[in-house]
Amino acid sequence: MPKLVIASASYGIHAQEALKQLSEVFDEVKRTAFRTGMREDEVLREIGDADAVILGGGGPITRGVMERARGLKIIARHGIGLDNVDVNAATELGIVVTYCRHTGEEISVAEHAVALMLACARRLVEADRCVREGRWRDRVKLVGVELRGKTLGIIGLGAIGREVARIACRGLGMKVVAYDPYVPDEVFEKLGVRRVGLEELLEESDVITIHAPLTLETRGMLSRERLARVKRGAILINTARGAIVDEEALYEMVMKGHIFYAGVDVFSEEPPSRNPLLKLERAVLTPHIAAFTREGLYRMDMAIAEDLVKFFRGQRPLHVANPEVFKKRLRATWLR
Repeated sequence: MPKLVIASASYGIHAQEALKQLSEVFDEVKRTAFRTGMREDEVLREIGDADAVILGGGGPITRGVMERARGLKIIARHGIGLDNVDVNAATELGIVVTYCRHTGEEISVAEHAVALMLACARRLVEADRCVREGRWRDRVKLVGVELRGKTLGIIGLGAIGREVARIACRGLGMKVVAYDPYVPDEVFEKLGVRRVGLEELLEESDVITIHAPLTLETRGMLSRERLARVKRGAILINTARGAIVDEEALYEMVMKGHIFYAGVDVFSEEPPSRNPLLKLERAVLTPHIAAFTREGLYRMDMAIAEDLVKFFRGQRPLHVANPEVFKKRLRATWLR
């Protein structure tokens, strides 16, 4: 029977049924932890001769890792982002990659983004400290802003961005604009969202929220120059990937008051031990937990288990990130 490495700390905690399903397929299951920025030899040591890996946010699993981990046949990404997997290399090498797209993760992440918007707009973390530290009189300094009637700018109108748009329009009464060159006009029209260019979005939006994947195109997208174009007094929310934003420039913009507040769930290096954003008072920081709800994790865990069971019983998984791999010579010879 095959071997599985679970390199995601949260996998299975809220879905014991998923672990039970996997135990029926895998002879050996090893739990480990991948941190961000691991060397290839470190990743290889943890993978060993495993047939499958459930991958959280660490790693990455590079071409070099896959070439040397000759037993590896499938990588199941415990999340939506694929920036820590070389998907092109996996395809060339006949390794199937699955992910949690269309498993309902967008609901949890969207709600977290909206929670950060509200926490920033009403300065809730500062207010909490005020009460705990006995500084009741300081409440007069904690004047926030309303969201109703304001303009929300969404960068990336995929599943998460669309869910945020629905909540903002219907629940908060916000006007919504979005930038996404890959989404057709009919999606914008159906949501009641106005299509704009990136620069226009930055200049016009009272709240900006990022929901784009980390790619060569989006890495550093919100550079110092672009952050300088953000509307004065805006709120910036990032639940996508830290490397999309110039964090040093964001720190400076908040310190100057050009950007009113930042709500950040993701960082260029995790954990963010030396990140300048840690020094900000006007920021709400969370430890990459946007997808961490009981419901969201349950759906993701079960989807991964079902895909792995299908795969090792000779069927194609449902949530494949690289479907073109099935035109290649698969390492999983039973699927040829």
